[in-house]
Amino acid sequence: MTCSFLLYPGVLLTVLVVLSLGVLPVEVDPNGYILYCPCMGRFGNQADHFLGSLAFARSLNRTLALPAWVEFRNHAPRSTQIPFDTYFQVAPLQEYHRVITMEKFMKELAPEIWPPGERTVFCYSKRGNSGCDAKQGNPFGPFWDTYEVDFDHSELYGPLYFAPHSQFETKRWLDKYPPDKYPVMAFTGAPAQFPVNPADAPLQKYLKWSKNIEAKATKFIKENVEKPFIGLHLRNGIDWRNACDHVEQSPQMFASPQCLGQRGENGPMTYELCFPSDKTIIRQVKEAVKKYKAKTVFVATDQRDMMTELGDAFKKKVKLVKFTPSDPHVDLAILGKADFFLGNCVSTFTAFAKRERDVNDLPSGFWAFPTKSKKKTKEEL
Repeated sequence: MTCSFLLYPGVLLTVLVVLSLGVLPVEVDPNGYILYCPCMGRFGNQADHFLGSLAFARSLNRTLALPAWVEFRNHAPRSTQIPFDTYFQVAPLQEYHRVITMEKFMKELAPEIWPPGERTVFCYSKRGNSGCDAKQGNPFGPFWDTYEVDFDHSELYGPLYFAPHSQFETKRWLDKYPPDKYPVMAFTGAPAQFPVNPADAPLQKYLKWSKNIEAKATKFIKENVEKPFIGLHLRNGIDWRNACDHVEQSPQMFASPQCLGQRGENGPMTYELCFPSDKTIIRQVKEAVKKYKAKTVFVATDQRDMMTELGDAFKKKVKLVKFTPSDPHVDLAILGKADFFLGNCVSTFTAFAKRERDVNDLPSGFWAFPTKSKKKTKEEL
């Protein structure tokens, strides 16, 4: 069998090299690239930042390099970086905007368009005494070390701010950092606000679980869950309790705008909202089980699963299950499939599940919400 090609003379050598390697070349994006370290918080926080970064990349029309997820395992002194596509598919994101995995970018494009000696890192203002000081601390250092990146220059972009839905601000970025002079913009942190901008929350629909995560969730439900079922997220570790001790000084905390609103228009921050009592949890689960005629309750938690307390409350009339060994990403995939979901308004982990359910038109609720406001009503005035 023979193959013939009709090619321009200058193209022939490139094609032969490509064929001999057995791969297609990665085309360089003339509009440039955005890289960043997802260096604030754990998965829920990083997911919030990712959606905003995706929107920002699109606003500048630059390809987004999909960063590894930063994880802190077994109290190790250095963070572990997990490739983006371990947990999520890349192809669905392409429906919204151009993306490439960080690993592929560094291997196939960086040597040409972002070589050592010409690597600039962007930050709003100085960190320490040496510009952006992008690799100081954990996870900053371990993240960039994963890709063997050292920076040669720092660029302070303040007073620009991330506003992907503002044409005026987008123009300022494009005018100051044109792609022909800055083919790569690498940020010390995510180029996005936290918590996620409500306008960016619908981008969750492009985050599709990897086949491995999806298969584990589907298998667990098939083998362990009698439908209809309710999913619960219990955030009750000691670190969370300590954070909730500060609610009086914090009208908004972490993901709380998802239920309280951007300006607290839906009620006040309370300790019960942040760290609900067992009584509140059991009451709301009973109400949900009755409303949805649930046969199973699935529990995802960072520490105390309350299986004993829930078992006593239902007297074995409802099946209680959890995924073991613990895997937060499989937990989220299962929570996304429940007939009803109850989670913690303040938690970004809950927020991820809530957004996934929102884009699929599935109902959700929060512990101790609506809150009891101390504000007087109009009738009382």
